[in-house]
Amino acid sequence: MAEDQTEQYRFILAAEDCSPDHFDEIHVFSKYEEKIIRSLIAHGPVLIRGGRGSGKSALLIKAHNQIKASYSTIFSVYLSLRHLPLLRSQGKDYEEIFCRLLLQSITQEIEKQRLERFDLSVNPDVGEVQQALVKLSSTLKKRIILFFDDAAHIGRETSLAEFFDIFRTLSSSTVACKAAIYPGVTKFGTRFDVYNDATVIDIARDERMPDFSIFFEDVIKARYPQLLENTSSILQKDNALAWFLGRTVAGNMRALVFACNKLTEDNNKIELSQLTQCLLFLASDYYWPLLEELSPKLGIYESLIEPSRELAEKLFAYVTDNKKATDVVTSVLIHRDLVQEYAKLFEILEYTGFISRREVSRAMKSGGRGSRYILNLCNLLEKTSGARLSIDLFDAWKQKNETSEIHRNSNTLKMQLPELPKEKEPAILNSGIEQLKKSKAYPYGLTDGKFETLKEANFDTIGKLADASDEQLKSLEGIGDKWIQRLRNVVGQAIWM
Repeated sequence: MAEDQTEQYRFILAAEDCSPDHFDEIHVFSKYEEKIIRSLIAHGPVLIRGGRGSGKSALLIKAHNQIKASYSTIFSVYLSLRHLPLLRSQGKDYEEIFCRLLLQSITQEIEKQRLERFDLSVNPDVGEVQQALVKLSSTLKKRIILFFDDAAHIGRETSLAEFFDIFRTLSSSTVACKAAIYPGVTKFGTRFDVYNDATVIDIARDERMPDFSIFFEDVIKARYPQLLENTSSILQKDNALAWFLGRTVAGNMRALVFACNKLTEDNNKIELSQLTQCLLFLASDYYWPLLEELSPKLGIYESLIEPSRELAEKLFAYVTDNKKATDVVTSVLIHRDLVQEYAKLFEILEYTGFISRREVSRAMKSGGRGSRYILNLCNLLEKTSGARLSIDLFDAWKQKNETSEIHRNSNTLKMQLPELPKEKEPAILNSGIEQLKKSKAYPYGLTDGKFETLKEANFDTIGKLADASDEQLKSLEGIGDKWIQRLRNVVGQAIWM
């Protein structure tokens, strides 16, 4: 039974792709995250910020589900903004598309909950929608919470000002907006004051928290119940394996899934040699390929992938060069001027999980202030002399967390950045749908049969498939509601990661 459960859950990478029936079975939340969920349920606008796969969607969905189950005085709506027309539009066009999607989602949620019918036939104008929400709140005698997932796309910032204008306008004494954004988002628009118009919560799982190992132990037990038992004694002591895996991936849930999948590929007892293979596998087959996967999705920032790769190489080399294998430098403090100069590169590396910021501003021994980033242990081991996880290195990484510094005048990170174009549509939209075939990159992707069906119907690019309506897809042989949802999921992963 446990093996069937592990196989069933091993390829669920995103909370929004998990069926509602299984959501609570495989998603667990720490005390820290439970506080975030309470903030999402409480009144007031909230932005939760985290990198790819950090658990933002899970928190929004959990809050939405909890409201439906336990709060009779709140009406909530969860809306994923993974819609291609939004990505392609700005200004008034963006506002109209957004309002239509929101009105549609509100109507569907009212029908699902069998609430009193309410006329939402208003123009797709943010002012009219705001007034309709106030009336809906009065009619239902409930306050309203709107959960906006995937509000930001890492390769497109021009529409963010429009989104935050809408976010601010819809918020009122009876309507609270909550949204998920990525690290580094700065284009909030001229009307949105991030310090006054919302509470911003960073959701990075910090290895310094007392329940860090307990949380990852609970997560692993939920999805891989046999994993923690099939380990050597050194990995069982004091939740060592759970803590180490969580720290290895810098607290990122999606990377943890890949790590656990690798460790459960066979039934061998998990020892340090298996952990070594797992970390090196993730470095070469997960982290570096992520940059390649991200490249065609970045639009105007596509040319920054190579500089981002170069920056990652420089960071990991800096903390490992000329050091012994047992040295324990696992984080780096970088002067704020350098962080600002290469801001988009740091955003890309944090988004893909190479690094994770732990402190925004900290005094440096060399003078000035900087941001401290921890490094994932996979790429760190890859660059460490010998590239082997010994008992001494395992203990050192688990017990200490020393930091290197890169000061303002250092040439360590010096590089030339390319000039960016003013406009460029993400190249992924013109890529062939053969990229969506079931693979390591797309574990729930297209089968050969569905690929041929879509290609024969002229849905031969990812952009065309994203633009297809449900009715168009349903007209194809062998594609019903479940396959439509699967197609939407894999297209969403292709465009939004």
